[in-house]
This record gives sequence, structure tokens and C-alpha cells, in this order.
Amino acid sequence: MPLRVSLFQLYGPTRILPEKKLDFSDLTALSFTMPPAMEHDNETNLAKGSLMRFSILLANLMVLLAPAGVQAQKSGPFAYDLVKRQALVLGQLDAELKSLDTLYKYLHSHPELSYEEEKTAARLAKELRTLGFTVTEKVGGHGIVGVLKNGAGPTVLIRTDMDALPIVEKTGVAYASKIRTRDKEGRDVGIMHACGHDMHMTCWVGTARVLANLKKHWRGTLVFIGQPAEEVGAGARMMLQDGLFKRFPRPDYCLGLHCDSRLPHGHVGYTEGLSLVNVDSVDILVKGKGGHGSAPHTTIDPIVISARIILDLQTLVSRENNPLDPAVVTVGSIHGGTKHNIIPAEVKMQLTVRSTRDDVRARLLEGIQRITKAAAFAAKAPEPVVRIEQDNFTPALYNTVEVAKKTSKVFRAVLGDDKVHEQKPLMGGEDFSRYIREGVPGFFFFLGTLPPERVEAMRMGKAPPISLHSDLYYPVPEPSMRTGVMSMSMAALNLLKTAP
Repeated sequence: MPLRVSLFQLYGPTRILPEKKLDFSDLTALSFTMPPAMEHDNETNLAKGSLMRFSILLANLMVLLAPAGVQAQKSGPFAYDLVKRQALVLGQLDAELKSLDTLYKYLHSHPELSYEEEKTAARLAKELRTLGFTVTEKVGGHGIVGVLKNGAGPTVLIRTDMDALPIVEKTGVAYASKIRTRDKEGRDVGIMHACGHDMHMTCWVGTARVLANLKKHWRGTLVFIGQPAEEVGAGARMMLQDGLFKRFPRPDYCLGLHCDSRLPHGHVGYTEGLSLVNVDSVDILVKGKGGHGSAPHTTIDPIVISARIILDLQTLVSRENNPLDPAVVTVGSIHGGTKHNIIPAEVKMQLTVRSTRDDVRARLLEGIQRITKAAAFAAKAPEPVVRIEQDNFTPALYNTVEVAKKTSKVFRAVLGDDKVHEQKPLMGGEDFSRYIREGVPGFFFFLGTLPPERVEAMRMGKAPPISLHSDLYYPVPEPSMRTGVMSMSMAALNLLKTAP
């Protein structure tokens, strides 16, 4: 049976033979016959570059030889232009993959924590300057902004985040991070790109290279930003407050991507509308009166008060919130006391609060303060301190529906319907949302990064799920960056103006 593949799928390590007759009526896909014995051929010594060049030549021949009026057939001008763009992007990818792989492994092995991305930012700035971008550094901390003007047309912003996490890496890969440092509390910690920001940066650089090298095929302005402090929810706010949309061209569109530990490489996921939620961090200091554990009647026990608060907080979601409006209140940290027989004077708690709507968010935060103060009052304890970290608040991310539809249509044509997944919203957070909230239409999508066999094993319950922020997570480099650069480049070209 003939195997149907999109042009992009031609890069794989397989021998693909064209059918006897090519069908020019549908330029979004090519039809090939793969001998059954070769469908699972995974030899690593095949000449991928030769196959790539063959695919590009074939695509261009199709465009040149397509019969007159093909645009009026079922595929229309969209498919005709798409094949041309895809062939051009593939050609650039073929030339850049080796150096992008080197860049990825360097970034992975040299992570930096939030607010400390100085060397990472310098490396990305150097990459953009080499491509002809006008680069400004130190925008909102270690943020960088690269601008490439190329005639009259839309302005498209493409963002990457840069910071890593305080995690000791246990992936065992040859390029694993061995960096250690002191965190803000003075603790010795490892540093790891456990959320895929190294892959985000690599795809960002790859997209910049592709688009810069294809300047004669599009018109408009590119604004490439390297954002600091995403992991603490502060970077986008810092860059905006430092004049991102005032000192530099204001974008007509903004694009971003994120690694996904649930999808196999070669796949992407997205939502129309709500994608990610409001995220608040709350610190609570419960005050009491310390004393000997044998004489609790002479104390005011903050541990008992904290236990009451934790239980009562659950009613905010289960009894005060509309069940149709998702919400989460999680106490992720509680610390109090030093010894078995000492009742402490205070207990510290840390909460994460998630909501999809701003009115629900307001009620949850008010409820936390109300419940905490009521528990202290009932115990005749001093008033507790409730601190809501407004600076690190991450607003809910709503993809602009029109941009999501327009871009996902391109993804389906380029990658294939079976590799593009409309997903349900997640209860995670992403400060990319702030750019869209500033009135810029935007689209944020997810990049599959795991081996397909691992994803299938997880689905069948034969392997434990692996998540972002795990000390074992890492994306499979080459196929992940290939799909990331291809999808982001095609998304940008679809928003920019086509050169005459």
C-alpha cells in the first residue's frame, strides 16, 4: 500500500521511492511507495543530505511543472505557496542542523538560573548579530531584543525563554549539566534545563537563521526576543516595563513554543483560546506562642493552626467555587519546629494557586486571606502574614483564535493531520501570556520531544510518565529541533508578507 507523507516527512532515515505518477492536483502532500521491508529501516548511515536535496528538487519541480490553473483546483493558492515555502525552509534546515545540534548541547550543559542568564543571553545576542539583526541587550534584566527590518509588512515577534531550574540532572546523557551553584537561600543546588528552554533557544536560533537567509522571499519586520526569568513568572513583565513595545517595533503578531513531555517528537499540540492558566504564589507566616511540648496549654500552637488552615483552604475549591470553573489551591511547602518536644513560635507555608478566570482568581486570593486570619483569630493567635507575590503572577494564556486557526492549518499541511493535536488547556502557567494581554494577537504551541516508543509505553502503562521539571527529562535533540524550526519558520512566513 502506498505510504502518504507530507514533504517534511522526507527527511527520515528511510528509502522512499516515488510512485510512477505524481498527482499535481494536491500539492500539500506527495504520494510515495515504501517497500514493506523498509518501513522500519533505522540504519543510521543513510545519506540524509542527499535525500533532503532530492525532496527539495522534487518539490520545486512540482511547483514549476504544475499545469496551468492548478491554483484553481482543490488545493488552491495556499497549497501552491506552501510547498514553495516548505521546500525553501527544508533547504535551510539541511544546512543548519549539525551546528544547531552543537548549540543545543552547549546550552544544555551550560544552564543559568532565573535572573542570572548573562552568558546565555550573550550567546544568543551573538547569534542574532551574525545574521544581521540589530541587537539590544539588558532589556528587563538579561533580556535581549533583535530586530530585522525587511521592507513594508507585518511585524512578527518570536520569543524564547532562557533560564534553567535548580535541579541536579540525572539524565545520564553525555552533555548533561554538571553545574552547581548557591541559590538565593544559600543552598548548594544543581542547575538543569529540565523544562526544555535549551530546546526553545535552539529552535529560536534555527528559525532566525532560516528567516534571515530567506529574506528575499518575505517582507516585514522580525522582533526576536530572548526572555529571562520565565520560571519565576517575572521575565515578560520586566521586559514590557523596560519598554519592549515602546522602544522597539510593536508586533502585529507574537509566537512562542514550549517542549511537551507527553507528545512524541515530530508532533505538535495547540489550543484555540485558553491554553494555560493564572498562576499565583502565596506565602503564609502563621504566628503563635512557643513553649514546651509537655505544656501545650501555655502556648499557642502554630502547627495546629496551620493544619486547620490547610483543611479549610480545600473548601475554597470544593464549596465556594463553581465546579465548572477549574481551580487549584495546593500547599506545596510547610515548615515549622526544630525538635520533638518544642512547640514553635511560627510556621511558614507556601501555596500555588491556579485559576482560569480573573474573577475566580480574585475570590481564591481573598478566601486564602480570610480563612488564614479566621483560624488565627479562633486560636487567639497574632494575626498571620499573607503575602501574595504580585510581581511573579502569571496571567492565563489565551491563544488568539484567528491566529491559532491560521497557524494550525499550516502545521497540518506541513507535518500531517496525524501529527497535529488540538489539546485541552493545562493548569500550568506561562508569562508569554503577557504579550497577548498587551493587545498583540498571539499563538503559543507545544513541541513533542520524546521517543515515540516511550510515549506509547507510557500510554499503555508500561513506563512511568515523565514530566517537565524532572531530573530525568530531556528532549531527543535532532528530531525535536527539526520539527521546532520547521513549524516556527512556517508559522512566521505565514504571517509575514510574501515578497513579489
